[in-house]
Parts: sequence; structure tokens; C-alpha cells
Amino acid sequence: MKFSGKNVLITGASRGIGSQVAKTLAEFGLKVWINYRSDSKPADELKNEIEKSGGNAAVIKFDASNEVEFAQAINLIVESDGELSYLVNNAGITNDKLALRMSIDDFMGVINANLLSTFIGSKEALKVMSKKRFGAVVNISSVVGEMGNAGQTNYSASKGGMIAMSKSFAKEGASRNIRFNCITPGFIRTAMTDALSDEVRANYEVNIPLKKLGETKDIANAVAFLLSDYASYITGEVLKVNGGLYM
Repeated sequence: MKFSGKNVLITGASRGIGSQVAKTLAEFGLKVWINYRSDSKPADELKNEIEKSGGNAAVIKFDASNEVEFAQAINLIVESDGELSYLVNNAGITNDKLALRMSIDDFMGVINANLLSTFIGSKEALKVMSKKRFGAVVNISSVVGEMGNAGQTNYSASKGGMIAMSKSFAKEGASRNIRFNCITPGFIRTAMTDALSDEVRANYEVNIPLKKLGETKDIANAVAFLLSDYASYITGEVLKVNGGLYM
């Protein structure tokens, strides 16, 4: 994989998909900035793992849904490295319940953590990337942002909004040579899905044409491609990584 920039910021990078994205991008030679919000231990452990494998990593604490903190973090990265080349907006939460039982706070909490954080990150990245007229952003959405899901009205809205917003950012960033794309993961094996019973997992898999859950590496490889020079003519796209669950 070929990259013209030298560093990447990944929000919510200390666990799950974000952790694998960090490891994969470090393997391709990028310096990875590992964002976490509250628990530093997984982030520090990930940094050490990357460095032991010969990669370059740094840990940075901030709340991705806080505009001031996100802007300060990006400025710190630019002061340290002289630039910000790539951003992966991965931070997010769920708070599942049926819509009739969902409060406004339940809804807005997920919207702020997922959609607002992506807006803030994309906006602040666009500011600094515009100065050198180069950069790429990948936003981690979800298959439920495309097809919906019972019990996830808030999550579906946040992830569907992320798709539409990425296309708008792509139109605004194109004249500055800054690309914005989305990835929509399907059911991916993480610590949460590993805790499911075999029966529950089988119920998921029966609806997936490839008959298996995806791996975090599948998402990380897709992120690497969309950030890389191999995707230099791709912007405003949604890359489905879902085993055929939604086509």
C-alpha cells in the first residue's frame, strides 16, 4: 500500500475495530495517533504492541464529541509532526432499545457520540489538511445506517447521517485534494460478538451470504485502501464490508 502522508489519527482506537485499524496502518509505515476518552490502559498497551512490532505510535486523550478538545488534539498533532495526513473517525457508542421506549437523551447521546464527533473531526481535519492541499478521511459507519435495524433507531440515524455527511464533505474537500469516504461494516467479530452463544451467532450468519462474521482485519484493510494512494481518485464513496448482508 502506498501513502503520500506520514501520520493518521484514529478516534476510539484503543479497542475493537479501531485497535486493528491502528495496527494495520502502522504496519504500512504510518505513525498512528491512538485516541481514547477515559481508560488509558488499552491505548498504552496498543502503543507498546505497535512499537514492539517496529511501528510508530502515540497516545492522545480527548472526547471526540467535544469540539474544543478535538481541535486542540489536532493542533497538538500538527505541532508534533508538522501535519495531519489522514483521519479515521471510528469512535462511537450504542444504546439499543425500541423507539417507543427511547428517550430524547437516549437518542441524542448516540447522535452526539457518533455523528457529531464525525462532523467535528471532519471539519477540523479539513481545516488543517487544506493548508497543504492533501489529506484523506475515512468514516466508519455501519450496515444498519443503510438498511436500518429494530431497536437501533438512534444508532441507525447516526450512521446513516454519517454517510450523507461524508458525501457533502467530499464535495467541499475535492477542490483542496482532500478525500472523504465511508466504510459500512456488517457483523464483525469483536470481544462482544465472541461472547455470543453459538446459537445466536449462527442466527446472524444464516442471513449473511458468505455465511460467516467478518474480522476486524477486513475493516482495517478497507480503511488502508481508502486512505492510500491506490484510492486517490475515490471520494464520496461507501465501501460495504458486510459479507453480502446488504447489497
